[in-house]
Amino acid sequence: MSLALILACIWVVVSAFVAMLPMRLQFPLGVPLLILSLPLVGFVGYTHGWIWTAIVLAAVISMFRNPLRYFAKRLIGRAT
Repeated sequence: MSLALILACIWVVVSAFVAMLPMRLQFPLGVPLLILSLPLVGFVGYTHGWIWTAIVLAAVISMFRNPLRYFAKRLIGRAT
């Protein structure tokens, strides 16, 4: 297995662990994971192509769907 996929698997395990923590601990640990996901998706895409990029991107969106929804609403000016 390549380094890119190993890092992606580690990211998934760490993200799942952070999701099990209390909410007050999820935010400070989740923001760096969300930020690190962007170069990770790019690294997987560079190494393996668009199919694996789509799979990793789906995992990122699945894990961070609520924060991404919030940031999207804020971006278009409809945040509550």
